[in-house]
Amino acid sequence: MSDGSLDPEAALEKLRVLPYENLGFARIDHHRHLRRGFPEVVYCPGKTVEQIAVIVERLAAGGGTVLATRAEEMVFEAVRDMVPGAKYYRTAKAIVIHGEPAAEPVGSVAVVTAGTADLPVAEEAALTAELIGSRVERLYDVGVAGIHRLFDNWPVIDSARVIVVVAGMEGALASVVGGLATCPVIAVPTSVGYGANFGGLAPLLTMLNSCATGVAVVNIDNGYGAGYMAALINRVGEKSGGNHGK
Repeated sequence: MSDGSLDPEAALEKLRVLPYENLGFARIDHHRHLRRGFPEVVYCPGKTVEQIAVIVERLAAGGGTVLATRAEEMVFEAVRDMVPGAKYYRTAKAIVIHGEPAAEPVGSVAVVTAGTADLPVAEEAALTAELIGSRVERLYDVGVAGIHRLFDNWPVIDSARVIVVVAGMEGALASVVGGLATCPVIAVPTSVGYGANFGGLAPLLTMLNSCATGVAVVNIDNGYGAGYMAALINRVGEKSGGNHGK
């Protein structure tokens, strides 16, 4: 408190649990960035266009960065009508309202895909990591069907503090990278593939059963989750002065 009755640390703890904003159809957590380091993110599927636009507008009113994932272009147009500064990232299908100027990105997150068809999920991961403050290197279309393409770009892998591997089909790329890299690997199975891919179940099982150590797996097509986790690992590495990504 300004009168000195509460020290800054205790005041911050009180701010962490301040009430949310109740819109009736949504309860917006305006103080999530205090607890987690990044504001609440809007997952668009299942919500109406009007609901999304209102939620994004209320989040943007706080002045921070806003991210809405899995957004169709018509949703973006509705959001832009309410928040003119909104930007649409078409490949990632994400809406972003950039808040105050971001600090210089730190560390190094490598986002690697097996094929070009995996780009939407990969771009969701890359964009998320960038918004949380990570420096991101993209290495796309280097799957096991032409593994020399991966080896030709090995410096990107070798210099990363954390690697996100995005792969559909059988999902073998995560094991290959995990068996060679010295940093954590986050594997993202995608729904890209023919019938026996089972909508991403085949690469999910491959990645979960990887014999390579240091490989963690997120859900099918969950680029956002992988990007967020990669940014957190990268942030911890930055604080501890890790060698990678310098």
